[in-house]
Amino acid sequence: MEPAIQIKPGATKWDIRQKVWDYIEENNLANFPRPVHNRIPNFKGATQACNKLPDLQEFKSSQTVKVNPDRPQLQARFVTLEAQKTLLVPTPRLRTGLFNKITPPQGATKEQLRICSSAQGVKDFSVPVGLDAKVKVDLVVVGSVAVSEKGIRIGKGEGFADLEYGMMVSMGAVNEFTVVVTVVHDCQVVEIPDELRESHDLTVDYILTPTRVIKTNCQFPKPLGIIWTKLNTEKLLKIPILKKLIALEEKAGKDVTLGALPASPEPGPRTIRPTRQTRQRPRQDAEGDFRQERAVDSEQKARQRPARVRKESRGDAGKEGETNERRRGKSGGNFREKVSEEGGSEALSQRKLPVSVTTVYLGGIPAGLRVSELKTALREREATPLRLTWQGAQHRAFLDYTDPQAAEQALEALQGLSLNGSSLQAELAKSQRGGKRSGQDRNRRPRPTAPKSQPAQPDTESAVDVVTEP
Repeated sequence: MEPAIQIKPGATKWDIRQKVWDYIEENNLANFPRPVHNRIPNFKGATQACNKLPDLQEFKSSQTVKVNPDRPQLQARFVTLEAQKTLLVPTPRLRTGLFNKITPPQGATKEQLRICSSAQGVKDFSVPVGLDAKVKVDLVVVGSVAVSEKGIRIGKGEGFADLEYGMMVSMGAVNEFTVVVTVVHDCQVVEIPDELRESHDLTVDYILTPTRVIKTNCQFPKPLGIIWTKLNTEKLLKIPILKKLIALEEKAGKDVTLGALPASPEPGPRTIRPTRQTRQRPRQDAEGDFRQERAVDSEQKARQRPARVRKESRGDAGKEGETNERRRGKSGGNFREKVSEEGGSEALSQRKLPVSVTTVYLGGIPAGLRVSELKTALREREATPLRLTWQGAQHRAFLDYTDPQAAEQALEALQGLSLNGSSLQAELAKSQRGGKRSGQDRNRRPRPTAPKSQPAQPDTESAVDVVTEP
């Protein structure tokens, strides 16, 4: 099969990364978070690709599976738990250790397993696994930016997948026969020159895409452990667990000589993300941590500062009431709306939503689906929003959440949602609420719009706002 992306002779790893990231963005092949630059892309079709994992004989015969915490591997984590196998997930950026072992509740339902598979679930339902633990990993699942049919893999450039594998070798968890699988979009399968593979690079045995299962028959060896000369003291400071590992290896008589600090920044500077997108959306690291982008100019900061406090003076009591109300809004459980028996909605005019919420677009809603059925599905997946805007005639709905973190967890929970035989599509709405409002304007909600991939349709039915129960 001819690769969708052609790699020119002499290309570097960073050239290939850039070409893949640009192609995915230009062809709209990824879901949130966007843009995909400097990330393991959360490509469209990741669920279908991950669903091929249980078909591998190596997966069927495995007992312990290690899966990366990146978003496109969400379904891989779920099918591993569903198959009642032991799931190990690396600690985000190796800050506090190597692995987390996911421990679902006894007799967990599918919905509970989906929660355990999410970034928040990894935090809430896991126990740490130390370097001295006696663990045998039968199968490793990693993300990639690019991969070749020969099994050469390129990550996002930080080396965590390679480090994790090297550490697993050092603790005896894996060996040269351990099968490694990567999950990517078809366009990420490219021709990578053999000379770009380095001794510390992790190679793969299987490539899963939305349309193919590729057995690489890789002839390149996997790393035989940590190559300490590839690391330096700066890396040890960033990843404390390496200090423990270097002490263990030195005690075992191995050469742990570190490399020198680079005299100048490494080639391949990180791509500067488009200002428009970084202003609108939070940044997400692979492990699911959210934080506001630092690249916000002073003018926008001025707009974001609490101008609403400078609005009309309400007195201390009014300010205190507003503050308490916002706190209640953050909890996600104090907004209600009466729904009449005829199916309409009786809005509580005095109800106030938080000044800024994050809206999730839910498309592909099948004809005939009732809003009550959608609400039930949202509750079951623990993705209950502050407010649900129902536009059944347009086969869509908009879900408001208190903040980007809540919306992110909902997006993970809603992956793979199917109702009445139709698969629903969940992603961030094109326009997000925010900014400063006062008086009645604070309760007047601008209509959200569908993402570019889902062109808005003319309204044939007025929206029904429904605030779901927590």
